[in-house]
Amino acid sequence: MSRNKKKNGIPDRWLDYKAVGRRLDGTRFIAFKVPLKQSLNRQLSGADVFGPWELMDALKKQKQDLGLVIDLTFTTRYYKLQDLPESLLFVKIYTMGHEIPSDDTILSFKRAVRRFLRDNRDNDKLIGVHCTHGLNRTGYLICRYLIDVDGMDPAHAIELFNSARGHAIERQNYLRDLQTGPKRSNVGMEESEQAPQWGCAGDRPCNAPLQPDGRSERYHRPFPLRHPHPPRNSLLPTPPLLPTPPLLPTPFLCPPTGAPFQPYRWAAPQTASQQSRPLMSAGSRSRYSPPEPVWGPAPRPQQDRRGPPPHWTHQNRSYDGAEEERSGPRMRHHYRVNGPNRTYDRY
Repeated sequence: MSRNKKKNGIPDRWLDYKAVGRRLDGTRFIAFKVPLKQSLNRQLSGADVFGPWELMDALKKQKQDLGLVIDLTFTTRYYKLQDLPESLLFVKIYTMGHEIPSDDTILSFKRAVRRFLRDNRDNDKLIGVHCTHGLNRTGYLICRYLIDVDGMDPAHAIELFNSARGHAIERQNYLRDLQTGPKRSNVGMEESEQAPQWGCAGDRPCNAPLQPDGRSERYHRPFPLRHPHPPRNSLLPTPPLLPTPPLLPTPFLCPPTGAPFQPYRWAAPQTASQQSRPLMSAGSRSRYSPPEPVWGPAPRPQQDRRGPPPHWTHQNRSYDGAEEERSGPRMRHHYRVNGPNRTYDRY
């Protein structure tokens, strides 16, 4: 398996183990394998899906109430705090696999358990513990607590866990340390190391039904994928479930029949004399078209050359100039008197 596929896929051998065990008799512990976030569960069939909300459903069937989740995995890729229901408390303790947990890791586990029991002594909520498979690291730390804190016999603690989980602890180094190894100190167990955090998921995600290939319906195409390089001289099939588009009317390309088209031609406005003339017949019209108008810049508005209006007064001013200047040039008048050959000129 490639590194990238392993990073984004289901944990190795995760499907080989039961999702949830049952409550260890006389304790508050319950073990289960790591619940997966929604994006990982989409790769599984419906019967194999197991996430935080499926965990809650499984405990309801057992009539148990879960209060705290202790995550012992050494990664955060399986789920995050945003995937947990907001009714759950969460504590993360990074624990290496295949190795016996260190004394600091054991003390951190004891502190988380003691704090929850102290804060929830008036109820019967359970402490859920998981690693990747909910078996080796989970079984070792639960049994170590029962041996060191509750004083339980190692053989009895191991048998109690194996029967409740439905699987037996596999790592021999874990079993030897539980059976023959020294007890760990409980000094500082009552001190608080890290405050548990509440889950952030208020509503259950709407999981679409899964298809046989493991994908949800929302990610399942209702029609075949397009061929990246379709063969030549071939048509791709029309996707099903898509209605056939209605036929559009054939566009009318020819102009409608009617009066012949006459191009627009500008004509100079007619004067009043032209408007009063009778219409000329086609034969009397000149065979030459009227001259084309000459376009030019608009004439400038003429300035008003009129002077100011005359100034009238009520006084009669006399004119002191000569009489000839007042009367202007004298004109010669001819008067004809009726009579035989009489003509008088008068000035």
